[in-house]
Amino acid sequence: MVAISVIVMILLVFLVHQRNNVQAQLERYHAEEVALREKIEAENARTEEIDQLKEYMKTDEYAEEVAREKLGLVKDNEIVFQESSESAN
Repeated sequence: MVAISVIVMILLVFLVHQRNNVQAQLERYHAEEVALREKIEAENARTEEIDQLKEYMKTDEYAEEVAREKLGLVKDNEIVFQESSESAN
């Protein structure tokens, strides 16, 4: 009878230990799931920003902005003022 009790106790300790391991693994998986969901949300937001930028780049406003900033172009009826490169003494 004592031997059976010892075996049952060993099995019980083993099962409790296994349950704790499974619970810890479940918590790790849950934390990983939360982190992955946050990454997915961030990537979706980034994709939306890229799509909006892509649409903006198709507009005349964007083409005009690039022409002004990068190429230095101006409209026919505009007057351009430039700062003097000489420093005042």
